[in-house]
Amino acid sequence: MKLLNTYIDHTLLKATATKDDIIKLCDEAKRYRFFSVCVNSCYVALAKEQLKGFDVKICSVIGFPLGAMTTEAKVAETKIAIANGADEIDMVINIGLLKSKDFDAVWKDIESVKSCIPNNTLKVILETCYLEEIEIIKASELAIQSGADYVKTSTGFGTNGATKEDIKLMASVCKKCIKIKASGGIKDTKTALEYINLGVDRIGTSSGIAIIEGTSSNSNY
Repeated sequence: MKLLNTYIDHTLLKATATKDDIIKLCDEAKRYRFFSVCVNSCYVALAKEQLKGFDVKICSVIGFPLGAMTTEAKVAETKIAIANGADEIDMVINIGLLKSKDFDAVWKDIESVKSCIPNNTLKVILETCYLEEIEIIKASELAIQSGADYVKTSTGFGTNGATKEDIKLMASVCKKCIKIKASGGIKDTKTALEYINLGVDRIGTSSGIAIIEGTSSNSNY
């Protein structure tokens, strides 16, 4: 297994996050050598400035947290985030269209984002708390077909975050042809290791320090 810190996307996505909060997040990522920081797109440029000279990636969420905006809006936000220095993109699928069984629209939504960042990592957030098992399976298949690099469980802003059952279901579909990111509610070392042992390649959490230090966190994400 890789070092635990290298699995972690150190995350701050709450609406009240200030510039000082983002600077602190970046300082923590540098100190603990997390894989990346994950921020809202408005803070990508600031994170890029703070992380200059350090081997910490910048991940920007797109269409966050609802996923219900137009594909054109997601593509535009993605292009701006990449131009501002993002290395990776975590986009939310259009959950309503998935539930409407308009699978072509969901597929095109993901593909349109991936097509404008062929050399960057794309993670597709399913928001599993709102999906039935068959919808998780279908969403994972659509992400694979669209050329995504990861499927991701949750935004952390839904009714629930990652669960072992959802990870197992996603892994049964992905079969190592696409990676898995678990996020939402991962607050301690034990839980993080459980997900990694299930095959997760990345963990999105605002509790990265607690996970590394073996303590616990009260964070919801």
